[in-house]
Amino acid sequence: MHEAERGVTAGEPSPEALAAARVAIPSRDAVVRELGAVVGAPYVLASPGDVFAYEYDASNITAAPDLVVLPGSAAEVSAVLRVAARHGLPVVPRGAGTGIAAGALPITGGLVVGLNRMNRILEVDLDNRVAVVEPGVTNIDITHAVEDRGYLYAPDPSSQYASSIGGNVAHNAGGPHTIAYGVTTNHVLGLELALADGGLVRLGASGPDAPGLDLVGLVVGAEGTFGIVTRVWVRLLHRREDVVTLLAVFDDLGTAGEAVTEIIGRGVGPVALEMMDRNAIQVIEPFVHAGYPLDAEAVLLIEVEGLREVLPRASAMVDGICRGHGAREVRVARAEAERAALWLGRKAAFGTLGRIAINYYLHDAVVPRSRLPEVLRGVQQIAARERLTLVNMFHAGDGNLHPLIVFDARVPGETERVIRAGEEMLRLCVDAGDTITGEHGVGFEKNNYMPWVYTDADLRAMRAVKTVFDPDGRMNPWKMFPTPVSYAQLLSPRRRPAAGGAWT
Repeated sequence: MHEAERGVTAGEPSPEALAAARVAIPSRDAVVRELGAVVGAPYVLASPGDVFAYEYDASNITAAPDLVVLPGSAAEVSAVLRVAARHGLPVVPRGAGTGIAAGALPITGGLVVGLNRMNRILEVDLDNRVAVVEPGVTNIDITHAVEDRGYLYAPDPSSQYASSIGGNVAHNAGGPHTIAYGVTTNHVLGLELALADGGLVRLGASGPDAPGLDLVGLVVGAEGTFGIVTRVWVRLLHRREDVVTLLAVFDDLGTAGEAVTEIIGRGVGPVALEMMDRNAIQVIEPFVHAGYPLDAEAVLLIEVEGLREVLPRASAMVDGICRGHGAREVRVARAEAERAALWLGRKAAFGTLGRIAINYYLHDAVVPRSRLPEVLRGVQQIAARERLTLVNMFHAGDGNLHPLIVFDARVPGETERVIRAGEEMLRLCVDAGDTITGEHGVGFEKNNYMPWVYTDADLRAMRAVKTVFDPDGRMNPWKMFPTPVSYAQLLSPRRRPAAGGAWT
């Protein structure tokens, strides 16, 4: 394990700690030649201009890779990892770069392995309800490949039109329909994994209940710290007979949260239950024209599925519960176009934020559903105290909060207030009885918060498992486990990576 990975953050990072984290490549030209021999010279990016796009993901910091390589097959991934092993290089797997938690950024430099070229659906077997895909396949493309025959791939993160299945596997992505269908790990049957030394191993099977250890469950959510996923066997589901989509309109955010608690407690069984507050509505509606009322304090987007005969009763229960908690209106989407518009508003929400702010800082915490109303009020109080604009749009049905702070990093002191408020919101959710991430992963953003939810013994056990797969600690270093430098410290304008990856 990399020595720097054992520490925990304490105060401001020293220039020495940051510099020590960078791994020099003494034989850079040799590495470039060897990688070029594996994937072809055009797919090895070495100049500052070429690697610039790989300094970023959807988080708020940047970190420059030394080199980027773009393999086109599992065999090439395996060979690339053998080159990296010979030269002792840190390796950072990267999919579409849509991750929020800085999981695909090369914090310590090294080699970024981009998997976008590996974007083929290799097999669709509807008899056994399984598809075999490469890691660069976009999430929604799996459903598009089978929807004309009545099937779907259930995990549906809001980024599903851009995020890749490899990244979804790495972070155990969820989405609006998690409440009914579960997260990525519930839909992955098998994996092919390239290990740090270049070996290829097959985990799981093409069906459920494979014999032996559940190594698939271990790798899903490991955030690329065990190896690089090169092939995925995913479960396909048959669509339910019918669906009803409702929009409940509230004049109070807290009572909307209370409605969520009762809908779940009464056993209605929605397949999706999303909440958006006034600030979210104000930015989404003028852009998407989804039909959200601009004067509402909150809306719930609720979906129930099943047999046509039972849906009217479920829909009526949802309507009654929402009105019982003060909903002034409950609309039912009468046509597919109306339903699609309501969902477009939710799915496109993050892309609309540029209308109101330069920057945003998004957290991904989980709270017990019974405590949702009080936590929502607490989050609002924190934002008000710090004089920050807060936008709430989240998976209310499974208690997966996404408190989002919009801000302008150019304003002196603004970033510090955002960091302070974001950490306090996260701590509030943990103190309420749950955890620091529901679907975005730990990455580098939250690695130093892991001791909030795990003991030292817990973390030692996790590290021991990682060491079995990655004995040299080169696979996606500085992710998931506490490090001497925190995301918050690098987010501060005083500590930013300069061009070429040097730290300022």
